[in-house]
Amino acid sequence: VWFALLAENFNVSIPYLQMKSINVRNSKFGQALVIETTQGSGGYILGFRADPVDHLETIYQEISHLWQVFSKNPLFGVDAVVEEQPETPQEAMVPRHEDDVEILDSDELEPCLLYYADGDKELDREPVYNTDLGLAVERLKEGTTVATLWNIL
Repeated sequence: VWFALLAENFNVSIPYLQMKSINVRNSKFGQALVIETTQGSGGYILGFRADPVDHLETIYQEISHLWQVFSKNPLFGVDAVVEEQPETPQEAMVPRHEDDVEILDSDELEPCLLYYADGDKELDREPVYNTDLGLAVERLKEGTTVATLWNIL
């Protein structure tokens, strides 16, 4: 991560996995830390200047050592450990069971269902002013009132 104090919008974060090389070179701005990224991550060549220049060698050494440590034992994501693996597919099978469901026959429509989209609706209904809400709302289906929409509980 590189953070520029003078330009808040110029901050760079380069994962070690994407680094191809790191060097200290001369540039038109003086000595600079140069990091080259892999082709798969854009193939960028980025130069960073350090003030004072004395810190440049320390920064180079630190980043170079961290990159070498990472390269020997890279982290590609979360380590997954399979604890117990069944020996046969039959051991892995979960027995089937029926849910305890009760179906009620009722002529009354559940208020929650009124919020679902109309299956046969092709166009929006025209807006009408609702005095209960003090708002213009889409005209409700026949037999539905604002009061029934509020009676969910």
